[in-house]
Amino acid sequence: MSNNTDESTVRLEHEPSDTRFALYIDDALAAYAEYTQHGDLRDFDHTVTEADFRGRGLAGRVVKFALDATRDEGLKIGASCSYVENFVSKNPEYRN
Repeated sequence: MSNNTDESTVRLEHEPSDTRFALYIDDALAAYAEYTQHGDLRDFDHTVTEADFRGRGLAGRVVKFALDATRDEGLKIGASCSYVENFVSKNPEYRN
């Protein structure tokens, strides 16, 4: 998934080999949500926005993308990461 924002290309990707969902701006990794897979449960345990990209709402974008993809795969969502836990509490449609 990609789109242009302020002449930059934003790209969201699932990177299973790195067990994460990532958001790139141009070719720079801007934010990501890491997970651990336990059967049909994908537990999100770490969310990061790189320092140069903070304050733009990118963590929320990558987490939404990750949770939507997880649901589309028929998996349950775990929220060991406090950011993901807070996101799910504000967006009850992601509760199992």
